[in-house]
Amino acid sequence: MKLQWIVRREVRHGGVIPHGCRMAWYEPQRRLGVYYPRPIHWLLRVVREVTYRARLAVSAPSLECREVFEMQRRHRERERLAEEYAQGYMVGWRECFQACLEVVEDEIGCVHDAYDVKGWFNGGANPPREN
Repeated sequence: MKLQWIVRREVRHGGVIPHGCRMAWYEPQRRLGVYYPRPIHWLLRVVREVTYRARLAVSAPSLECREVFEMQRRHRERERLAEEYAQGYMVGWRECFQACLEVVEDEIGCVHDAYDVKGWFNGGANPPREN
């Protein structure tokens, strides 16, 4: 155990890299590089990568579970898209309804000359005849 601490060096950003050492891997959570002497750093990097991939393979879900997860993901995506479509549809419907309502209110509020009887007889003009 003590040999690991003698050989392994952890260097933070801006730190001094030990002479004769190369970076074996980088740990972004801790923001530091792990350095080992030159011939060993490749071997330890490969061992770390192989153990990581082996743990992934062992902890991976079975084929049936993966298919169920994929179906659930696709279903959630379809629901999200349907919700976005419905929200956009309702917004568009409200805008259209509001525009129609404004036009109707303008028509109701506007007084037309066709219903003004005084306008028929001004200036000696003949009233319109219905055939």
